Amino acid sequence: MALRYLRARRQEGFISVIALFSLLGIGLGVATLIIVMSVMNGFRAELLDRILGLNGHYEIRAPEEAPLVDFDGVIARLKDVPEVVRVAPIVEGQVMASGKQASGALVRGMAPEQLENLDVLSSNIIDGSLDSFSDNNSLLIGYRLARTLGVKAGDKLKLISAQGTATAFGTMPRVKTFIVGGLFETGMYEYDNGYIYMSLNAAQTYFRLGDGVTALEVFASDPDSALEARREIINAVNIRAYIYDWQQSRASFFNALQVERNVMFLILTLIILVAAFNIISSLIMLVKDKGRDVAILRTMGATRGMIMRVFFIAGASIGVIGTAFGFALGLGFCANIDRIKGLIEGLTGAELFSAEIYFLSNLPAKIDPTEVTTVVLMALALSLLATIYPSWRAARLDPVEALRYE
Repeated sequence: MALRYLRARRQEGFISVIALFSLLGIGLGVATLIIVMSVMNGFRAELLDRILGLNGHYEIRAPEEAPLVDFDGVIARLKDVPEVVRVAPIVEGQVMASGKQASGALVRGMAPEQLENLDVLSSNIIDGSLDSFSDNNSLLIGYRLARTLGVKAGDKLKLISAQGTATAFGTMPRVKTFIVGGLFETGMYEYDNGYIYMSLNAAQTYFRLGDGVTALEVFASDPDSALEARREIINAVNIRAYIYDWQQSRASFFNALQVERNVMFLILTLIILVAAFNIISSLIMLVKDKGRDVAILRTMGATRGMIMRVFFIAGASIGVIGTAFGFALGLGFCANIDRIKGLIEGLTGAELFSAEIYFLSNLPAKIDPTEVTTVVLMALALSLLATIYPSWRAARLDPVEALRYE
């Protein structure tokens, strides 16, 4: 009977149209929530994997930019922490890189065996190779930076450091020419456009640090276990140093992502809420239109509970079908998001996902089963709540008043 009431007749077509739009509204709201939350989850996970694939979960730096020396004991104690996988001494410094063009860059010096452990980097060499990296005269640079500088593998690249050399004529910039051993593409604009890697010995010599380093990077088995081992890692560092975990080093960035994610969830939930109000309006109109039928059913012995169930099922069916439609649409969109993105870009001729703005070169989507379940349950709950008042109104209808003027 409930489904029969929802089917359109000539005199009731408008009510069925409203019910159809309510169904589409809930479906689109559920699909939009699933798509947006999955893209934001994928965006965060991809950034986290790539950032932590190139940087340690913890960074230990000496105060006031002084080099760390005599750090072998610290590394040994850190390796005794169960969650710690490896510890890498690194040297960092800002330089001006000069090829056919000039650009600023960040030099990172690390041991060849440590570089090979960075899969995000070592497995994405697009020109040249890692074979010459142990050479103190060889560099690895991001392919976007190489394009800016106008160099390729095998070319010479001049590095100029602001930490100059004191002479009788004043401080002279430190200048040295290296060979580009290879180009890497991590998929993150920040690294591909601004990072240069050289061997640890070469960086120590170039920046005149002797046996010192600027930082120790601590890599754990995963980001969550790294945070759980914070106390053990701090206790293992018995020298005066600053210790930053991966959340602290990029706190503003990941906090902004979390805030944006929460705000988007609240805003998009309003779509489902509006669709639920449409269910209320369509059912109230249906109750008004079916007043005579309800009165007849009551006089034939139908109870208020039976009448309430009829309209409750009518409204709930809109919510359930709409939620199922949105669930399927959202999952299908996420599974084919790159194809859809390419199709839209081909039709419009506009770039929807710029690497310069979003840091990544592709559009990721990571479906979280818990979040999808939450969205589906929320949509069903709002849909069911929207049916209670119209169903109660139908059950409270007085048969005498409804049939008085018939």
